[in-house]
Amino acid sequence: MTVTDDRPAGVLGSRLLRREDPALLTGEAKYTNDLHLPGALHLALVRSPHAHARIVSIDLSAAKAAAGVVAAYTGAELAGLWAAPMPCAWPVTADMKNPAHFPVATTKVAYVGDAVAVVLATSETAARDAVELVDVRYDKLPAVIDLEDALSDRVVIHDELGTNKSYKWDLKIEGHEGAIDQAFAAAAHTVKERYVQQRLLPMAMEPRAVAAVPQPFGGDMTLYSATQVPHILKVMTALTLGIPEHQMRVVCPAVGGGFGSKLNVYAEELLCVALARKHKLPVRWNEERGENAHATIHGRGQIQDMELAADADGRITAVRVRILGDMGAYLQLVTPGIPLLGAFLYAGVYDIPLYDFSCTSVFTTMTPTDAYRGAGRPEATYAIERAVDALADKMGIDPMELRKRNFIRKEQFPYTAMTGLVYDSGDHLAAAQMAAGLADYDGVRARQATQNVPGAKKRLGIGQASYFEMCGLAPSRVLASLNYSAGGWEAATVRVLPTNKIQVVTGTSPHGQGHETSWSMIVADKLGVSPDDVDVLHSDTAIAPLGLDTYGSRSLPVGGVAIAIACDKVIDKAKKIAAHQLEANEDDLEFAGGTFSVKGTPERSMPLAAIAFEAFTAHNLPDGLEPNLEAHVTYDPPNFSWPFGTHICTVEIDVETGQVEVLQYVAVDDCGNQVNPLIVEGQVHGGVIQGLAQALFEEAVYDTEGNLKNASLAEYLVPAASDVPGLTLGHTITPSPTNQLGVKGIGEAGTIGAAPAVINAVVDALSGLGVTSVPMPASPHNVWKAIQAAQNGASK
Repeated sequence: MTVTDDRPAGVLGSRLLRREDPALLTGEAKYTNDLHLPGALHLALVRSPHAHARIVSIDLSAAKAAAGVVAAYTGAELAGLWAAPMPCAWPVTADMKNPAHFPVATTKVAYVGDAVAVVLATSETAARDAVELVDVRYDKLPAVIDLEDALSDRVVIHDELGTNKSYKWDLKIEGHEGAIDQAFAAAAHTVKERYVQQRLLPMAMEPRAVAAVPQPFGGDMTLYSATQVPHILKVMTALTLGIPEHQMRVVCPAVGGGFGSKLNVYAEELLCVALARKHKLPVRWNEERGENAHATIHGRGQIQDMELAADADGRITAVRVRILGDMGAYLQLVTPGIPLLGAFLYAGVYDIPLYDFSCTSVFTTMTPTDAYRGAGRPEATYAIERAVDALADKMGIDPMELRKRNFIRKEQFPYTAMTGLVYDSGDHLAAAQMAAGLADYDGVRARQATQNVPGAKKRLGIGQASYFEMCGLAPSRVLASLNYSAGGWEAATVRVLPTNKIQVVTGTSPHGQGHETSWSMIVADKLGVSPDDVDVLHSDTAIAPLGLDTYGSRSLPVGGVAIAIACDKVIDKAKKIAAHQLEANEDDLEFAGGTFSVKGTPERSMPLAAIAFEAFTAHNLPDGLEPNLEAHVTYDPPNFSWPFGTHICTVEIDVETGQVEVLQYVAVDDCGNQVNPLIVEGQVHGGVIQGLAQALFEEAVYDTEGNLKNASLAEYLVPAASDVPGLTLGHTITPSPTNQLGVKGIGEAGTIGAAPAVINAVVDALSGLGVTSVPMPASPHNVWKAIQAAQNGASK
């Protein structure tokens, strides 16, 4: 069920079916593993079975003698191929510690799955079989999997650093330090909570795949990869391997999901390119599902200490946050910056005057963490929304009422937060009220009074989460202030061909977001053509040489707006040609429905199709005007965009088994103007399910030796279709004033709102039993333990 506004829809705002789907659904889409590469060598990696160990010796002789094997190498033998260590693009502090990380370890391993040798063979089977023949001797060292243990430096993982602490980053706000202490001292109510963000496996439907294809002459290299970031990968590969960038081309065929896990530069990509150059043959690698659990980054991994201070009426006066972040064994592309993406959001959607945030991040002997859907924003929202519920419980008032007392009001926008960021637009009360109505919030509260009685076997709970998302990360100068190595701009080219068909070249790189459909709709609306006449080219750095790719809900508010601006430039040029042809002043022309006409005399008109052909022939153009009709734009937004919403979850819990059943889930989201509501709904559906999965199902579990205990889908629990409740979606529309389309991002919204809404509902259901906290995931076992602990505590 979906409830939206009643705006009339033209091309923009229509529920156009995705043009990408027929190929995907019929198996016609081509993925990296579908590429036919005659003579290609297959790469397989020897991976450490230990979380922490010194490499004593490696014997490759048996592997080299195996049938089909072409070569095998240790890390030491490959050391000369690297011009630099693997890249980390976000040195968050000047003194951040970052151990040198190479694609293959040479002296020491730091997590289970760390590569120690590679094999090249004529088939994938031969390569993987030969891996089993490699004899590696290790001197095993203690594992470090607990964050506070890591911080103690009981066992130092990287000897050259002398500590496990990577950095400490404080969000310093002038005048707040002493005022924070005063606010807590004067507060009528305070809460102090600890929350744990468990590690998650991204588990994209398509594991990673790589193929590097050298050209016979000249040194050019084409890298095919299931990546979200072809442009970033091109630059970083050139730097890491010392290849002239103009000789590198990166192509993303169809990509089967990413969720941030393919926003990276991985060892296997660098190895394929380096070995393809060395052997002058294509080299490819395909990740197996079990390998994916170790070789691809993990998400989340934080301990959050949250404190709120409030006055007697429940107005929150101060927030104090202390984060301990799990970097894993090494810093991947943006690993250290993930906590910073949430650093500005621990005050949530509330009008709070004082703010104190600090993050310390440590190395552990586990797979590196990095961006996972939401990347820092879900973590922040979870902490503030759980803490607001804890404050409401302490005060004895309804959590919805407490939120209403603290929301930033509609009339306060644009709102300058205490952190200095400007929130572009919002109406949190409207979103919360719509969600409450769709969820029958008052009705559920009434049912609780009769159902949640002493001795009840099933208890009813309702929880909510209101969120802000900071997305479309820009402008580039702001990213520079955070020490981020890249910018926040995006590039677009719009080209009107002589036959009035439109070619769009975008720097975004979709992997399920529907860019071909949405971008064609933007162009169709602007130029007065059919979306079917618009061709969208992407994900190939030879075709789209400029771009910063797709992540962080940036594509529409940055890439889509760039396309709209390019269309405006095309129209401006076309107007000059039309004015010349019609012998009219440019100011006297108007453009509608794909045609220029003279105001007041519509019979004097010229369609875009005719102008495009005139621009192509260049027979009669105004003096000084270049032939052809196209425009290129590089757009650097003036601000982030700030989507928001309220999610409400209703659950029923069997107190004897701890089983949680989600009875209803309501999501009301506001992403500004919607280009295609059908795509918006799909993004929200997927996001909610991933957030619900963190709340109820998923956790990467390590034993004390640093072994991942649930590396396969037989053990790592992801929700099946039967586990997913019906979703009721609603939308409010609050356009962003910072871009001409009035759009905001939506890809991560569902994930941000879901986990706190679900856990708040679980705790609400069990509050009558004395339960005040349930860890994620709220599995039957964890829920049952929370009930038992509360009952045992009450009996003492």
